[in-house]
Amino acid sequence: MSDWAKRDAAVVWHGFTQMGAYLENAPIIVERAEGHELIDVDGRRYLDAISSLWVTTLGHRVPELDEAVRRQLDLVAHSTLLGHGNRVVIELAEALAAVVPVDRPHVLFASDGASAVEQALKIAFQFWANAGVAGRTSYLALGGAYHGDTVGSLSLGDGDGSGFGAGLFDALRFPVLRAPGYGDPAALEVAAAMVAEHAAQLAAVVVEPLVQGAAGMRMARPKDFAVLAEACRAHDVLLVCDEVATGFGRTGTLFASEQCGLAPDLLCLGKGLTGGYLPMSATVASGRVFDAFLGADLGVRTLFHGHSYGGNALAAAVALRHLQLVTETDVLSNVAARSAQLSALLRTVVVPMPAVADVRLRGLMAGVELAPPGEGLRWGRRVCAAAVERGVLLRPLGDVVVVMPPLTIIAAEIERIVVVLRDAIAEVTG
Repeated sequence: MSDWAKRDAAVVWHGFTQMGAYLENAPIIVERAEGHELIDVDGRRYLDAISSLWVTTLGHRVPELDEAVRRQLDLVAHSTLLGHGNRVVIELAEALAAVVPVDRPHVLFASDGASAVEQALKIAFQFWANAGVAGRTSYLALGGAYHGDTVGSLSLGDGDGSGFGAGLFDALRFPVLRAPGYGDPAALEVAAAMVAEHAAQLAAVVVEPLVQGAAGMRMARPKDFAVLAEACRAHDVLLVCDEVATGFGRTGTLFASEQCGLAPDLLCLGKGLTGGYLPMSATVASGRVFDAFLGADLGVRTLFHGHSYGGNALAAAVALRHLQLVTETDVLSNVAARSAQLSALLRTVVVPMPAVADVRLRGLMAGVELAPPGEGLRWGRRVCAAAVERGVLLRPLGDVVVVMPPLTIIAAEIERIVVVLRDAIAEVTG
């Protein structure tokens, strides 16, 4: 065991981690990185096949992104956006406005995905208050949903279906209407019917377009979203798309909403926004929503919400350069090619294994669901540990092994991931 691991356990509290067992699980302690690999304090290399929790889109130490941070350091690291502006933040908002599937967009910045969702909830709630419409105070979300771990976003999440212990906080969570998750083929039809039935009380519907990531990579067909979009239009219910995980090319298009034909009233972005460099998220509001907040200076229509580091200049500079790289290069072409390769390899190498129940894939978001014969075997955790021993960093969601490599992953690295995954499954499951 590394001395660094002991020092870590003595002072750091890791999120979503049982610290009583932290050292038993042989954590890697990262010192540096190159390309698609993390390098620990002992010099061992690990292929980052989860993009450092789905954020590192182009790999580590990307020269163009490194330079963007350095250039901004010579200007200013941070200045408040509360009542004032910053040039690079304006440039980033303009660049986002040119590509998001939102009508007449305005961007409210925050620092993480849960905060972006929390902002969307408050905006949707106040939108109806500003419009003078009473009773529009509820939300509709889907089974298995996970939208973050702040109280509002936790309320949207499925306490029973997310697997993250949200049920413990039921006394804090506000109730929402709950349609089925993507494991039910009729999920979006049911959601649309619920919109029609409960429109008078709904402030908004919140969905994860195409993929419910934290639910174990549950996926819906793009065409199935049309009925929900039409229901929201017909009954004048706001649509919120949570693309914290699916945005910035992860599913094969810049935003998953594009494949679904969705033009949300509110779009939540995070994770890959800065390419994994700095914490930044955003809530993008349509012009219709934004206009409802215009009024007298400091009047009741004002959105009294904002964070000290919202719109941080360093984060904005690297996010702007990242967006330019994604939209100006062949990143999306590589996603398509590597997704097809990954799909074919998983079908031929992993799917036939007796221990594998299902494989789900969209773009470079994949989940390999294992089928343990009994409770408490922790196959997902053990398979990922066996993969780490072989130099590939994976992470489980229960007994679903997640594969989410950088969008710039190369063919040889895809082959390596699948071979290691196969060998790790075989070792653990016998």
